[in-house]
Amino acid sequence: MKHLTEAALLFATTGMVFAAEPATPPPASGGLFQVLLGLIVVLGLMAGAAWLLKRFGAPRMASGTVIKVIGGIAVGNRERIMVIEVADQWIVVGITSNQINTLSTMPKQELPPLPEGGTPGSQFSDWLQQFMDKRNGK
Repeated sequence: MKHLTEAALLFATTGMVFAAEPATPPPASGGLFQVLLGLIVVLGLMAGAAWLLKRFGAPRMASGTVIKVIGGIAVGNRERIMVIEVADQWIVVGITSNQINTLSTMPKQELPPLPEGGTPGSQFSDWLQQFMDKRNGK
């Protein structure tokens, strides 16, 4: 019993000595500076990685996909008509802000060569207009 009281007294006095010592907080300015410096370095690394990916091109994940966008044309503020190639089939779809509808399907076709000074968008819109006229019997 004597050893138990001595151990309790030693523990109690040691505990008081530790509690009596003032805790010194780390300097606030040095810690804040380190956090800000680390944040700037991380953001700089992210910006550099984004620039490198944009500059040298990120690897295309969907290069072996079976779906390919042939072209499209805007017919309104939020409406588009697009031609999608799936295997050997072209699917003409109408796209709105709420839904996507299949308008027509046709076998895969070859687009005519690009005229001098023409843009791929104008070539596609001309082809689509001719196709729609032919389909509607005009």
